[in-house]
Amino acid sequence: MKITEIKSCIVGPALSAEQFIAEHFFVFLAKGKMNGYDGNKHYVLKPGESCLVRKNHLARYNKVRDNNEFEKVIIFFDEVFLKAFQKKHSIVFKKFISKDAFVKLKKNDLINSFLLSLEPYYNNSGNISPTFSAIKREELLLILLQLHPELADILFDFGVPGRLDLEKFMQQNYKFNVSMERFAFLTGRSLSAFKRDFKTIFEETPNRWLLKRRLEEARFLIEEKKQKPTDIYLDLGFEDITHFYFVFKKEFGITPSEINGPKRD
Repeated sequence: MKITEIKSCIVGPALSAEQFIAEHFFVFLAKGKMNGYDGNKHYVLKPGESCLVRKNHLARYNKVRDNNEFEKVIIFFDEVFLKAFQKKHSIVFKKFISKDAFVKLKKNDLINSFLLSLEPYYNNSGNISPTFSAIKREELLLILLQLHPELADILFDFGVPGRLDLEKFMQQNYKFNVSMERFAFLTGRSLSAFKRDFKTIFEETPNRWLLKRRLEEARFLIEEKKQKPTDIYLDLGFEDITHFYFVFKKEFGITPSEINGPKRD
């Protein structure tokens, strides 16, 4: 079997649609394409490629089917598992520093052989039973640390985000649709401190500022870049096109489709 012929499989919890990464996970793409964005960089994962997606980061990703096919292998490395692994194995730290949410991994026969070895353990839903999942996760992590020793500094850092420049962080990440609790955590603050500091800096509540900032960007993209409302509303943190139209008209007095003429969208 070719490595790009394997079927989808998940070891760990179902992949959340939330744009906050709560646990590290490995992803290998067999068919299709995956586009990722972390507020700073855009990433593309193609068939035969793999990457590590890092916890405590904001990230957005979408899948692009190829001939209506999209197959991937996702394996989670949660903190409980990683702490147990650290007790069992000697970890060497490399003082590696990176802000990227997506860390591309080398193509290697060890990874390919590991992925092919998973198929006998699949059940009908594409999951591996708990009896074998811990063993297979340990095997993969040993392979990754051999190929990329610097990953130790990412995977075994169990600290929480430190206090960040709030204004800079929010200007960079306002498009992500996550809760105020997540924004507070990622900027190293309690929720009450986050709201207090936010009001001091922006002279607005977080919810009001986020809405206005997203709408301003939406108008710029539609008016200046000639983009369609249906193409941008999700990327700007709006969940529903109807709600997007409603708040846009409330803010600017016209609907998004009226900016460049009635036939725009």
